[in-house]
Amino acid sequence: MELRFPLAEEPDDAAREAARKLFVGEVDFLKGVVAMDGLPPDDRAEVCFAGRSNVGKSSLINALTGRKGLARASNTPGRTQEINYFTLGRERYLVDLPGYGFANAPVQVVEKWQALLKAYLAGRVSLRRAFVLIDHRHGVKPVDNEIMTLLDRSAVTFQVVMTKADKVKGVAHDKILDQVRGQLAKHPAAYPEIVVTSSEKGDGIATLRSIIATLT
Repeated sequence: MELRFPLAEEPDDAAREAARKLFVGEVDFLKGVVAMDGLPPDDRAEVCFAGRSNVGKSSLINALTGRKGLARASNTPGRTQEINYFTLGRERYLVDLPGYGFANAPVQVVEKWQALLKAYLAGRVSLRRAFVLIDHRHGVKPVDNEIMTLLDRSAVTFQVVMTKADKVKGVAHDKILDQVRGQLAKHPAAYPEIVVTSSEKGDGIATLRSIIATLT
């Protein structure tokens, strides 16, 4: 029986090198956006990264781009309250969305940036794919399902990227993957492949780069 939501295949040498050149090229922070009217023109393809606070989103973006300080990692969950735009060459944007699920911030502040997150996901026509980051130690949580449901309703294709895979071994690794696959089966907007990554070890980075490079 064919496995639902298999792991994404590693790119061949040509695709790996083309994607590497894209990501080691011009990558710059463009702006932080706190309201929909602050978004840059939707004149190029963009991909976004969404995930619970402390899922390793900033570390993943830094690993993809090979720049340790591009995306600001924080030890304080929920500190990033903006949609952060990065240029990837001249034809793409990388978008770092506010962390969700937990925040040491006033309720009004949390509600404001969660509303911004939902408005962005529902209304950005240049968005080619959302990457929903899931901590490999914990699997899909209810708050992750809320975001996935929002993406379903918005008809935005999303692909799960497992983070911190180096922290999970053996049977636990497979058990979490099975849990994630079971949850993804409930979501019609889910792309039918999973990417497993470790920002610390570099696992899966070339694969994710290659996927992003093909989205135009």
